[in-house]
Amino acid sequence: PPPPIVINKYSDEQLRNVAQRMKERLKLYKEKVIDQYASSPEITPPVMPLKTRLTAAYWASVDFVMNPLANRMDSILGPTIDPFTDRRYIAWLSLVTVAINYNTWFITARMCFPYHNEFVNPIWFTMDVLSDVIYLLDAIFFQPRKQFVKGGDIIKDRASTTKHYRESERLLADVVSLLPFDLLYLQFGFKSGFRVNRLLKIDTFFEFSDRLESILAKAYIWRVIRTIGYLLFMLHLNACFYYVASEYQGIGGTKWVYSGLGSAYLRCYYFAVRSLINIGGLNEPHTVFEITFQMTNFFVGVFVFSSLIGQMRDVIGAATAGQTYFRTSMDNTVAYMVTNNIPSLVQNRVRTWYTYTWDAQGMLDESELLDKMPLVMRTAIAVDINLATFQKIDLFKGCDQQMLVDMLLRLKSIIYLPGDFVVKKGDIGKEMYIIKSGAVQVVGGPDNSIVFVTLKAGCVFGEISLLQSSKDGGNRRTANVKAYGFANLFVLEKKDLFDILIHYPESQKVLARKGRKLMKAKGPAAAKVEEEKKKGLALFGPKPPTPKLLRAFGGNFNKKMFNQIKKLQEEKLTEKKDEEAEEPKKTSEKEEEKNEEKQEEQINEQKKEDEPKKEEQTTGEKLLN
Repeated sequence: PPPPIVINKYSDEQLRNVAQRMKERLKLYKEKVIDQYASSPEITPPVMPLKTRLTAAYWASVDFVMNPLANRMDSILGPTIDPFTDRRYIAWLSLVTVAINYNTWFITARMCFPYHNEFVNPIWFTMDVLSDVIYLLDAIFFQPRKQFVKGGDIIKDRASTTKHYRESERLLADVVSLLPFDLLYLQFGFKSGFRVNRLLKIDTFFEFSDRLESILAKAYIWRVIRTIGYLLFMLHLNACFYYVASEYQGIGGTKWVYSGLGSAYLRCYYFAVRSLINIGGLNEPHTVFEITFQMTNFFVGVFVFSSLIGQMRDVIGAATAGQTYFRTSMDNTVAYMVTNNIPSLVQNRVRTWYTYTWDAQGMLDESELLDKMPLVMRTAIAVDINLATFQKIDLFKGCDQQMLVDMLLRLKSIIYLPGDFVVKKGDIGKEMYIIKSGAVQVVGGPDNSIVFVTLKAGCVFGEISLLQSSKDGGNRRTANVKAYGFANLFVLEKKDLFDILIHYPESQKVLARKGRKLMKAKGPAAAKVEEEKKKGLALFGPKPPTPKLLRAFGGNFNKKMFNQIKKLQEEKLTEKKDEEAEEPKKTSEKEEEKNEEKQEEQINEQKKEDEPKKEEQTTGEKLLN
């Protein structure tokens, strides 16, 4: 047969490959039918290792026992727990932290000091059991419910969270910390050293610290408390070591060791404070052991306390960073005003603005903080604060919601002092204002003493100027608005609005239509004057059209007449301009003539006044002679 026509080489090869595999498969199944004991072409499933099977069987038995209890806790805790935002989980971590601190402080103290006797041992045993119960509840009910992130997704499935906890190192630490070495009490007596494994739960303390910092408004307070706790614990350990060293040397054996008088823990803690902080005034060590111990104390104290002091400095510096920035900015501004001889009144107003802005919002510029956030978070904050107010503005009703959100992101916060003019009559309107807090007054009259209306938080003004043009003064402010007390306003500029409207043509049409209606209702006088002109023209009716026959008959004649009339009008205009140019010359000549006549009249009047005076002088001279 002739070879087949190949249209697509790749497709032909793929089809031939599939056909070949089908033939091979058919051959294998034929052999299977002939010999039923032949091996199957499918891949044999892998054999599960014995360790894995035992582990699965163990966890299955644990689930069989614990699932009824865990399911009952679902109504209280829920199927899973968000470890970052769930306040119930953070409260539970605080309880676990108390148990961890109990074990950390008291196990070390009980191991070193003689605090075991028939009276105190039942109390220690009860407290130990309570802390162990807290450890056990945390491992059974809380840790398996913690949500986790995998591949960017938050896993909230209960089976997945349980499996994740069982495969983590956290489970190993929890299991080892709960091993009941306390049973050795029966053989060796009541000794706290058998509970040292409880200290492996220390990771929960650091988790609680991180979660608490994330929800506190002033996290630096917890950081200071935590740093002080580290310092006290280091002193506690040193007191324990000092008592052990004193017991090794013999209590009361030398002046350097613990004398055995008073409270052993307080005396040793006092020695630790003076030794580690290098206060001085301690008894001199005599033996090699005492000298070695004291030198080690000094070295450790220098290292530990320098580290803690540096950490405390960082904590306090981070807590007061904003206050330092505010103070630096204010001092630099005041220094600039003093250098340039700014009036004291202006300087006082600038200081007042700095102080109130810092007290009101805890920062000088909110945008610095918001710019560091992702767009989604900035949008969420802006929507929660101002979207409801924007939706109440008549101008923006019916516009795209996303456009309103974009506008919210362009708002700028400005604080005005009492008496500051936000808007002045006659100014060009380039912004609209939303009152965030405080109040403003629309004033007028002489000295702006008349208050027309007071606008409070949530009110909007200046929105019409966003859509008005400068033609005929349409975007001029028509009233004075000043702050009544301290006023915090959000400002939206016209440029930002137009940049947004480019992407929302439908909303642009809605705004144009509503803007015209609002301008008719409460716009400036220019819009009303135009309406009155249109009404006046409407009284006379439209101009009647010229008859077609007249236009056809006198077309050329009319053109010639119109041209002649235009020439005559142009000639008259030139004559008038020449006359107007000559008039100032004539007027100047006439004024000069008048001035000369006035001067001659004044000279003649002076001569007439001087003649009688001369006669009096002559008569006087005659009498004297």
